[in-house]
Amino acid sequence: MRIGAHVDPAEPLAEAAARGADLIQFFLTDPQKWLDPKDRPDAEALRSSDVDVYIHAPYRINVASSNNRIRIPSRKLLFSHAEGAAKVGAKGIIVHGGHVEDPAGLDAGFESWRKTFAYAAEQGGFKTPVLIENTAGGDNACARRFDSLARLWDAVGEYEVGFCLDTCHAHAGGEDLLDIVDRVKSITGRIDLIHANNSRDGFDSGRDRHDNLTAGEIDPDLIVAVIRASGAPALVETPGGAEGQTADIAYLREKLA
Repeated sequence: MRIGAHVDPAEPLAEAAARGADLIQFFLTDPQKWLDPKDRPDAEALRSSDVDVYIHAPYRINVASSNNRIRIPSRKLLFSHAEGAAKVGAKGIIVHGGHVEDPAGLDAGFESWRKTFAYAAEQGGFKTPVLIENTAGGDNACARRFDSLARLWDAVGEYEVGFCLDTCHAHAGGEDLLDIVDRVKSITGRIDLIHANNSRDGFDSGRDRHDNLTAGEIDPDLIVAVIRASGAPALVETPGGAEGQTADIAYLREKLA
């Protein structure tokens, strides 16, 4: 079972070593800006490392939006970041499921997701596997409630698309962790990565605030059970820098041994 962490992008392999991580996730650019990634001087080192690499797409991306000025740039930005992820040998690029501005626009939002994969196919396909991540908040979200997730997968299932399950997002989004792996796999057929995070807030709060594994509102044994049942690699996006994340990684390794 490979366990790792989300790290600062400046020296990700050094961050991995500091945590004893088997895998790392990082951003290629400022996640709050509309920036295409640049070539990294450590790309070869990342490709040849024993540490598995995952890239998180910018938070700005919302391919479901009904606003053309958001949706179209989002589609193009996801494609460019998937290209950047391929250059560092990433196993996947994680992107949030997004949302629509009006509940009446959800069908169009799911169709926009389908068009995103169709657009990529016209460009030769995504260069890195895309893993859609469930989200914590938003009444008009495409991947918060699993009834919406099922509709999203109806739209994109014809393409090769993966899924990233975030335990904090599921809890805050109102989805019980107890049998969540079976419920997700009944929709997507797969779980490619676990974001193993506790939550600072209560069930169905809609708030995306991560906490360390033994400090939040979720029973940490449930998080461990999710990882074990999924059989997927897991990484923590928890606070406390190297010290906090090292403790979380050690906790998971001990429980999953």
